[in-house]
Amino acid sequence: MKTSLLTLLFVLAANYLMHAQTINTNASVVEFKISAGAIFNVDGTFTGMQGNFNFDESDINNANFDICIDAKTINTDNNKRDTHLRSADFFEVDTYPTICYKSTSVIKTDAGYATTGALTIHGVTKQVTIPFTFINNTFQGALEINRFDYNIGEDFGTFRVGTTASVQITCRVK
Repeated sequence: MKTSLLTLLFVLAANYLMHAQTINTNASVVEFKISAGAIFNVDGTFTGMQGNFNFDESDINNANFDICIDAKTINTDNNKRDTHLRSADFFEVDTYPTICYKSTSVIKTDAGYATTGALTIHGVTKQVTIPFTFINNTFQGALEINRFDYNIGEDFGTFRVGTTASVQITCRVK
């Protein structure tokens, strides 16, 4: 009986390790674009991606993602603006240091795949769906995020800062 239980545990652990990938933090990034001043767009990035990435195209039913990025890594190539974005006016990174996504499902689609799950930004969690492709160990997904859904920059109207940010996610795994 002990041998059977140990064998089962070993098989389950080996199966998990075979499907779990390691995120290449240095090569993974979240890029965003949002209008500013109704005249131009602000482009930026978040880095510091880490977490659990489990995806095998032949075993979609067991795919799952539990990934966070470091909110302090926001970078728009403007130090003054980045400092302001980290403040309580926007992301409040000292209180909410991470932006996280935890999947509840992954499905195959005509264009690739889609994952649905909980996205938590600024202490607010919303259900989102992210269409994505997975080619050469690279997850590439995109979605639109309404900043007001996450209480970001509520005191700044839509003229100074746009309502919706376009988000591109690139997660490279080993």
